[in-house]
Amino acid sequence: MKRIFLSLMALVSVAIGAEKRIELPVEKATFKPGKGADLASSYCYTCHSVEYVTTQPPLPRKFWEGTVIKMKEKFGAPIPDASIQELTDYLTEAYGKK
Repeated sequence: MKRIFLSLMALVSVAIGAEKRIELPVEKATFKPGKGADLASSYCYTCHSVEYVTTQPPLPRKFWEGTVIKMKEKFGAPIPDASIQELTDYLTEAYGKK
């Protein structure tokens, strides 16, 4: 039993000490130009790719507003309260239902 324990501890030590490198693909997509695109680049891109936003189907303002609020409140996105409406306006205009 002692031998099994020591073997497991050795494996854990190796696993913890081993350096792991993850290389993500280079982000090539950009947000559509427009008033508020800088906010999307600042606040949305910090957590996920541009494609996560740009591949959504055209959705109404209520969806984009709910998503921005959810990202802030549930996922901790650093979106200032004062920027929520402008970011929602941008996402609705650029990627929402027309």
